[in-house]
Formats: sequence, C-alpha cells, structure tokens
Amino acid sequence: MSVVDCERVPTAFEARVYEALRRIPRGRVTTYGRLAAAVGCGSARAVGQALRRNPYAPEVPCHRVVGSDGRVGGYFGEVAGARVMEKVERLESEGVRLAGGRLAKGQPIWEFHED
Repeated sequence: MSVVDCERVPTAFEARVYEALRRIPRGRVTTYGRLAAAVGCGSARAVGQALRRNPYAPEVPCHRVVGSDGRVGGYFGEVAGARVMEKVERLESEGVRLAGGRLAKGQPIWEFHED
C-alpha cells in the first residue's frame, strides 16, 4: 500500500459501514449482507470492498463480518493465508466458536436493530 492510500479519507458510504461495525460487540459476528442492509445498501460486495479498505482496524472490527453461509471469508482483501488466519485468531480470541473455517453450529449472528 502506498503512502497516498494510507492517508485516504473514507467515503461517506465507507464511514456508514465503519460506524455500523462499531456496534457489533466483542465475541459476536454479522454477515456482509446484514451489514449492507443496516447501512441501506443492497450489495454485500460493496460492503466487502469497504471493509477491505478499513484504515481503522482492528478498532473498527471488520474481522467480525462473515459470509452468509458462516464462512470466515476474507480479510483485508486476502481470501487465504496469514491474513485470514489472523481473522480466525481474532475471532477465536473474542470467544467466537469456529469449526472448519466457518461458524460453529449454534453460533449466533448479530442482528442490527434501530435504536
């Protein structure tokens, strides 16, 4: 990543995504689709792209977002390797139960509710 990328200001959409992420408590996860709905967007992929560019991680916890099928998914644009293992380790350290690269059976999904 270049110095210019590091200094980039998030778009209004990205800011909404990051603000919603802050509402997910430690030890809980949501899906890309549910996060998209929470910010008024119909595209889980657009949310994934915003998470890929998250300059505030881990304070803005993009690691707490998984696929609709419970798969851990990518992390910072990587879909395998050390970065994804970092996501797995972060989730497990928060008490999220995983099995075979996905949420363990019975692991709840965080639901966004209007305050």
